[in-house]
Amino acid sequence: MKVLLKEDIETLGYAGEVHNVAPGYGRNYLIPKGLAVQATPSALKQAEIWRRKAEARRAELRAEYEALSARVAEVTLTFQARASESGRLYGSVTMNQIADALNEKLGTEIDRRKVAGDPLRQLGTHKIPVRLSGEFHPEVTVVIASEEGEDEVEEQVEPEVETAVAEA
Repeated sequence: MKVLLKEDIETLGYAGEVHNVAPGYGRNYLIPKGLAVQATPSALKQAEIWRRKAEARRAELRAEYEALSARVAEVTLTFQARASESGRLYGSVTMNQIADALNEKLGTEIDRRKVAGDPLRQLGTHKIPVRLSGEFHPEVTVVIASEEGEDEVEEQVEPEVETAVAEA
């Protein structure tokens, strides 16, 4: 089935393009959602109008994604987690947690599905790609530190405070 796309579809193509799709996909998804129309001679005449509008929209989105990509690349997210002696986490830091922290830090609404990767289960620094669009894939730096490391630091500080109080 030949369809004319009315809007950009990430997995299929850009607005104004004609694509051959499975009949069920066209009839049951693309056409009812208003993403495409059946490729008829009259619809092909409107294709140029849709193409121009989509190009203008893509140019605006490109500028937004470029700015957001630069901001995401500068971000470093830090998570505290319990870990074994070997540095393996007892739980994991999930991509949903990373997306939530990223959205909170930047004040944006990046979809959780755009943060790609498997859950992180090791202490250390990790680079996680964020798929903003087809051409923008900035990497956010994620640092996972041990909660026990903080406890040890606190334990070392407390005895010094106690001795200072005892001397006074």
